[in-house]
Amino acid sequence: MSETTEPNVGSFTLDGPLTAEPAGTIEVPEHEEWQLPHGFAWVFPGEGNSALVRPVIMADGFSLGRSKLDVLYQGLERGLFPFVSELRRRGRDVILLGFDERSASILDNAETVTAAVMRAQAEQLGDARLVVGGFSMGGIVTRYALAKLETMRMDHRTALYFSYDSPHRGASVPVGVQAFSHFIPFPNDFSKQMDSQAARQMLWQHYDKDTGKIGVAPERAEFLTALDRVGGWPRIPRRIAVANGRADGVGLPDVKPGEVALRIERIYPGTTFYTQAQGDDVTAAYLNRRFPKAEKTIATNGFPDLDGAPGGTLHTYRILADSMKKLGGKADLRHEDVCFVPSVSAVAIRDVEKQDDLYAAIDGLNPEESELDEFLCSSTTTAHTAITEELCTWLMDRLPD
Repeated sequence: MSETTEPNVGSFTLDGPLTAEPAGTIEVPEHEEWQLPHGFAWVFPGEGNSALVRPVIMADGFSLGRSKLDVLYQGLERGLFPFVSELRRRGRDVILLGFDERSASILDNAETVTAAVMRAQAEQLGDARLVVGGFSMGGIVTRYALAKLETMRMDHRTALYFSYDSPHRGASVPVGVQAFSHFIPFPNDFSKQMDSQAARQMLWQHYDKDTGKIGVAPERAEFLTALDRVGGWPRIPRRIAVANGRADGVGLPDVKPGEVALRIERIYPGTTFYTQAQGDDVTAAYLNRRFPKAEKTIATNGFPDLDGAPGGTLHTYRILADSMKKLGGKADLRHEDVCFVPSVSAVAIRDVEKQDDLYAAIDGLNPEESELDEFLCSSTTTAHTAITEELCTWLMDRLPD
């Protein structure tokens, strides 16, 4: 370790189960690869299909760098339910859609979706309509792409749009964690991820590294305007979604607001992150570094109790703690997980700014309040984009004939 700087965090990024490198590997079957603008796709024919017959396009989600479709495939197959295999067993042709840069603008990556839709139509045998959707931010990218095609009066021939734990009303990364990424005194992957176009568009509140202010990023406001310009949603296909969070208003019972989530010693000594609490001038994190010497307190105003809210979870503090330990630090980890995509956001039924909306019991609301035609929340709290039999079977049972 240098005596003039804190140690480098290396390739540390916040990733969910579909984008994290697997502990073990399973063989990816033979497939065709398409080269597309800003991205690419892997095509897995359904059982008994010698060509595209019933395509299901599934877009990758948010992370840093180029999509790793082998990792995505394994994430879809190695968990509690073999999603790709079951789709193929049902005669569906699976098209996994990746991006050259997953953290690029949603508007740019939507061009990849458009190209994939058009190529699937061109190569398809028969007249079965498409299924198009994605995981996490992939559900937002496909949503925008299909809506834009409709405004351009281009036939996307899509019967069903789906999203899998996508942040339709915004996602949440604790602002203290966002600030820490830029507090590290040299360029790093974590900072790049938090300051990326996609992060700025996706997060309901963003920490600006240049001003130190917390608020809606200009890029998010611009994206929402662009989304409104194309009608907000595709109108031709049926719109469905699943959420990894619960529908009964119950979040993470062990994550109480205002508690210590993680304290770091030895490196960044005394740096402490707190679970998000309501109120004004609430301390979200205290940051401290030795070289070059600096300290900073990150405070929020008017936030709800976000970290323990109902929703798909991310191992935010565990990932951060593990990274610090690898550098020789000491981590007092009290809470591994926090809510990343609130349930109300994933099923597009309420916004996330207000406590009552964030913790609303969705199963007691009129489902017509949602912007979707139909949705399902997980019966138990699960990790963001975790592939479960409950969610996948519900989704597959709604695929068009």
